Parts: sequence; C-alpha cells; structure tokens
Amino acid sequence: MSDPQQPEVLVERQGAVLVVTINRPAAKNSINTAAAQAIGAAMDSLDEDDSLFVGVITGAGATFCAGMDLKAFLAGEKPQVPGRGFAGLVERPPSTPLIAAVEGFALAGGFEIALACDLIVAAEDASFGLPEVKRGLLAGGGGLLRLPRKAGLPKATEWALTGDRIGAAEAHAAGVVNRLVPTGQALPAALELAQQIAGNGPLAVQGTKRILSEGQGWPADEAFARQWEIYAPIRASADAQEGARAFTEKRAPVWQGR
Repeated sequence: MSDPQQPEVLVERQGAVLVVTINRPAAKNSINTAAAQAIGAAMDSLDEDDSLFVGVITGAGATFCAGMDLKAFLAGEKPQVPGRGFAGLVERPPSTPLIAAVEGFALAGGFEIALACDLIVAAEDASFGLPEVKRGLLAGGGGLLRLPRKAGLPKATEWALTGDRIGAAEAHAAGVVNRLVPTGQALPAALELAQQIAGNGPLAVQGTKRILSEGQGWPADEAFARQWEIYAPIRASADAQEGARAFTEKRAPVWQGR
C-alpha cells in the first residue's frame, strides 16, 4: 500500500541529469499501473528534452524494486505502458543513457528494470534475482533476454532456472553490476557517474549507446556500414566542431546537442 498523499514516482532534475525515484516504500516499491505510467512519462521526458543528458532510476527507502505489485495485479491492474512495456521501461528503454541505483533488493520485475538500464550501481549488501520460476511463472520483462548478454549464458541459466537471489558482489563479478559502493551510497555514486557522462557530448553519448545496444545483432558484413549511418551525422555536428575547438583551446566544451 502506498501513501495516497505521495506521488507514486518522484521526478527531479539535477542539472542535465533526471532522477526518477519509485516512491512506494511501503509496497517495497513494487510497480502498479500508476507507477508504470509515471516512469514511462519520465522516460519520454528524458528523450524529448535536449537539455537532459542522463537519467538515474532508484527506489525510495532501502529497496530498489520488488517487481510487479501482485495485489494491484489481482485487482485487475496492468503495470504496463503501451510501447514501453512493464514499468514503462523494459520494452523500450530511453535512447538517453540510464543508470540504476540499487539499494536493498531488485527482484523479478525490479531486476528487469535494472537490466534495462545501461549501467547499474549497487550497494554492497544489495541483492538481485529472477524468482518467477518459484511462482510457476517466467521473467517476461526482458530479464531472460538481457541477463545472458551481461552475465553470460551459463550464469544466467543457473540464476534464472533456480530463481535464487544473487548477491551484489557475485553480480559485480559476473559483469551485471558496474560499481559496488557502501550501503546507502548507491544514489550518490550513480549521480557522480551520471555527471561524468553528462560532461561528454550528448549526441556522441547517445550514438555510442545506440551502437552498443544495436551493434551486437548486426551481420558482420554490414556492421561498419550501419555504424557509419549513426556516426556520420555526429561527425558533421556542431558539437563535434566544438569538442575539437575546446580541446585545442584547452577549455571545457559547451555542448549544444546539435
């Protein structure tokens, strides 16, 4: 049960970074329809606002997200957004880089939200898992598609078929978690990482993300041609000129996103 006086999701801007907080701590930040719609709207804002360069998603309190709100589901709710899927995110993540800041646990759909992000920063005592098989279900929010790419098929198979929890240290060793930080420091560390990314050229960052995301599926004989389609307009952009000029003038670049 969430507090009716509080919004399901908090959205705050910190410079060029958009911070999205799932704000249902009493329900372990599980996702109901309202939360999914709010996250989806935040992802739309992240992509549509040219002055936003990076997003961070986290959970209020000591938990990232417990997945789908089963009580809301049994009441007939569908925590999805058309075109974006579960939590307004997993089927179509933003083109802008997105970082998950994980405290406590990210389980089931909560883990799938984190896996849909480009980077994961986790507290040392955080845990992850896809326990759907323990409930006679399967992880249909992208976890079975994304986890093998990050952890490798053997580890992903074990974790998905057992449904067991994965400690943050093991997830980090497997390449799922990018940075381990002390308890309570996931969000500050994620914001620090976001600011570092936001200091780079926004067009270059988005193009880099797109090639990293799509390039794994390109046929080898088409890969460089497809990469060039993304790279060419960035190379010809005003930001590319500004980056080179700022380097020669030994100053910080002023990006325009064009």
